[in-house]
Amino acid sequence: MPLKTKRWDDPVEPDDGLRVLVCRYRPRGVRKEDETWDVWTPNLGPSRELHAAFYGKSGAPITWDEYERRYLEEIKSAGVFIRSLADRLRRGERLTLLCSSACVDPARCHRTLLGAIVERESA
Repeated sequence: MPLKTKRWDDPVEPDDGLRVLVCRYRPRGVRKEDETWDVWTPNLGPSRELHAAFYGKSGAPITWDEYERRYLEEIKSAGVFIRSLADRLRRGERLTLLCSSACVDPARCHRTLLGAIVERESA
């Protein structure tokens, strides 16, 4: 599979290809020489407001369904980044989208939503 998703601190594997960190926030305390990603694209992460809403930092946490709806709406503005990743897939490159170490369930993480969008764009 040319596109994978992982957490940034999951082990690097030979078939990961280009490792793209898609978090709004850079992982704290990680020295430059300890980074496990090749590229950081904070614009592919949820906005600060959406992130805060999901984690209940501005009131009661929103549901996953609401998060998904809002993230998919937000990410429409990142078309140039998505097309760039999709172009790489079309050329046969391997990509791994990386998110926070806190995102333990890939089914409830924006990296999986983003991966599906990139794969659709590449078809």
